[in-house]
Amino acid sequence: MSNTVSCNFCIYRCSLSEGETGVCGVRQNRNGRIETAVYGQVAALGIDPIEKKPFYHVLPGRSAFSVALPGCNFHCTYCQNYELSQYLEFKKSSRFSEFKYQHLQPAEVVMRMKDHGLAIMAYTYSDPVVWQDYMLDAAGLVKQLPGGKNCMITNGSMTPEALESMLGLIDAFNIDVKGNNAFYRQYCGGRLDPVLQNIARIEDSGKAVVEVTTLVIEGIHTLQDIRALGRQLFDVGVRVWHLSRFFPAYNMLDRAPTTEAFLQEALETASESGIPFIYSGNSSSRSYSATICPGCGNVLIPSHSYYGEAGEAARLNIPDGKCRNCGTSIYGLFA
Repeated sequence: MSNTVSCNFCIYRCSLSEGETGVCGVRQNRNGRIETAVYGQVAALGIDPIEKKPFYHVLPGRSAFSVALPGCNFHCTYCQNYELSQYLEFKKSSRFSEFKYQHLQPAEVVMRMKDHGLAIMAYTYSDPVVWQDYMLDAAGLVKQLPGGKNCMITNGSMTPEALESMLGLIDAFNIDVKGNNAFYRQYCGGRLDPVLQNIARIEDSGKAVVEVTTLVIEGIHTLQDIRALGRQLFDVGVRVWHLSRFFPAYNMLDRAPTTEAFLQEALETASESGIPFIYSGNSSSRSYSATICPGCGNVLIPSHSYYGEAGEAARLNIPDGKCRNCGTSIYGLFA
């Protein structure tokens, strides 16, 4: 009889026999125990503006040390980082040798962050849900540093028990909310409802900042979809929502980029949701690029470019996390 063990990292809860690997391509049954086969196999390291993640309400103007291991439990047909996310598929291709992996323990990655004079670690590029053991080992070390902060960029599909282990260590989540349940089934292989439940839990906990990103694909997403999604996000407590233009990638190269005009319509539709902070992404337009006080309407941060100006504006206009003009509390982490 096979020794079958269930993984509790993500909503799939894969039940794996000896030697079998989960849908993520990296969680494996080894001698009756589920292990992350790529633990310590760092596929990407880099320094990014925090705004690039995107985080507009988390320490604006600061830089983050980004780290990624391979793997993802979703299979989005338009993934921009498919070489990392679709690890098993890409591993079979002739291009796999182009990637140079470094074997680094969490303490080594944290030391590299410190050597660059940084205090924010971002777990990103693939999906840290499937290598969360490595992420949490690193996050615990980051929290021991003066001002150390951890940011997770994710599809938000962790199990409830996995999320509980993250709260208190992860200071900010950017969660990719992709569309309605039909969109998830057709283009991602996931489900919306567990993601919304996790967002609600994080918001209710008060232990972390949540920002949501939706990649808007013209011709697939409709304005009705955006309107419905906005209501759902508002209902679970979302206060920061980025809507970003789609550009062709991976297995969706035949679709045209989302036009600026449609993105503008989507942003205007999203603004009807009641979510106070709506932002555009992958856009040349300056529309929906500023942080505006929901209390008095003053512009607090004129732009969230990658050049650091947002940090100075935040220090000037959001002292102690409040609007300098009217005293309204501004959602996020600004100090």
